[in-house]
Amino acid sequence: MAGSKQRDPIPEDFASVQEAAEFWDTHDLADYEDRMQEVDFEVDLQRRVFLTALEPELAKKLAEYAHRQGVSAETLINLWVGEKLGLVAGGG
Repeated sequence: MAGSKQRDPIPEDFASVQEAAEFWDTHDLADYEDRMQEVDFEVDLQRRVFLTALEPELAKKLAEYAHRQGVSAETLINLWVGEKLGLVAGGG
């Protein structure tokens, strides 16, 4: 192809997500535009979010405790409420 830039071939398969990320970190997607194809897909997000107000000091303590446990405050709240309602096994 006259005037076109030399490019590495895209591997047929990547051994891991990390390998794919490393390839695209060092290559420009625009150089492979001729290899792209239009696709259609639908996304059906089922997650719902419910907001509940907490007293500021309680929210602060919750965030600190969750951080010490290595989880998000949202995860901790879901676990605690689930335990209280008998939806998940308690974890002493």
